[in-house]
Amino acid sequence: MMRTLYFVSTALFWVAVLGFWAGSAWTPGAREPAVAAEREVAAAELARHATPADCWMAIRGGVYDLTSYLPDHPSRPQIIEPWCGKEATEAYNTKTKGRSHSGEADALLPKYRIGSFTPAR
Repeated sequence: MMRTLYFVSTALFWVAVLGFWAGSAWTPGAREPAVAAEREVAAAELARHATPADCWMAIRGGVYDLTSYLPDHPSRPQIIEPWCGKEATEAYNTKTKGRSHSGEADALLPKYRIGSFTPAR
């Protein structure tokens, strides 16, 4: 009796799982959400955010609002504050000491991304 109950409940579980999966696959609008066009930030706008209280940086073509991250930076915030409002790819890639940032740092960047960088022409 217990064995039969086990098999029936397991089968019902998998039928329910497959039903939810199939329902989500066939539901209109369940496809990938449309991605909004990314905001373009010009060099002049980036330069207006050059203080520790309002710190944006351009790194590898993206623009990041790092204001809330400055107090959490593993080293003193004063090390990265001079790069606020500037294109900081080289500083980021080398930590200004010839060493690259960690994978954890790279993984944090998307959280702070606000757009793409459009350099002055």
